[in-house]
Amino acid sequence: MISPQQIETMIKAELPDAQIQVQDLTGGGDHYQVTVVSSQFAGKGLVQQHQLVYGALQQAMSTEAIHALALKTYTPEGWQSSQ
Repeated sequence: MISPQQIETMIKAELPDAQIQVQDLTGGGDHYQVTVVSSQFAGKGLVQQHQLVYGALQQAMSTEAIHALALKTYTPEGWQSSQ
């Protein structure tokens, strides 16, 4: 089991400027939806953006502390457009 705060800390270690929202989808502490907004996504495709986040969470995912992850990534400009 991993907490939303731990997930946020792991992502911020790799993407320090990131704005992060973490939701526990089932209440069980292993199925999460994560929204990440970072300027480091600029010029990268969706797959590359997701790879950056998965890289930050690799240890938690390999031990299945995170069993399922729904991921949404945005540049700051993309986030503004989506609101």
